[in-house]
Amino acid sequence: MIPIASSLRSRLRIVQGDITTLHVDAIVNSARPDMSEGGRVDQAIHRAAGPELRKACQAYVAREGRCFAGGACMTPGFNLPCRYVIHAVGPMWCGGDEGEEALLTRAYAKSLEIARVHGLKTVAFSAISTGWYGYPKRLAAQTAISVAVECLEMDPLFDEIIFCVEDDNNRMIYEELLAEGLSLQS
Repeated sequence: MIPIASSLRSRLRIVQGDITTLHVDAIVNSARPDMSEGGRVDQAIHRAAGPELRKACQAYVAREGRCFAGGACMTPGFNLPCRYVIHAVGPMWCGGDEGEEALLTRAYAKSLEIARVHGLKTVAFSAISTGWYGYPKRLAAQTAISVAVECLEMDPLFDEIIFCVEDDNNRMIYEELLAEGLSLQS
């Protein structure tokens, strides 16, 4: 874990709830390489956005091809309260010796790069790869926070980066890691 300056902590937030209800510039979906509906959060995002999101994902794949692990792309948010959906493809957990950490880091970094290039100021992440792909929640949260902190240190563009989690366990993991990062800074 990297140290977190208190000035950055105010721009990092944990939200427990439904990512499809957040009023942000973009939400980051944990997507499949072929952009078809995958896990529970992905399905909820597609349901809330409406059929236009499925069409946009299909058009992207037809035009650009599959988006492999470590990659990300962006579509409009359609019926969601956010302007955009960034579709990040994280790795399947295979025990940790298959480059999973590097791929997850790239998925988070690519998502923030897309947001930065488009001038987006508020971004909310789902817990990429921690559902059906089996990535351990604590390791995934460490990667998410580290990438977000490094991005905020390099680029003051973002007003807020949100980690949206569904359950108490994941919320506590993020809270503990943020607290540990702040204590490392002291």
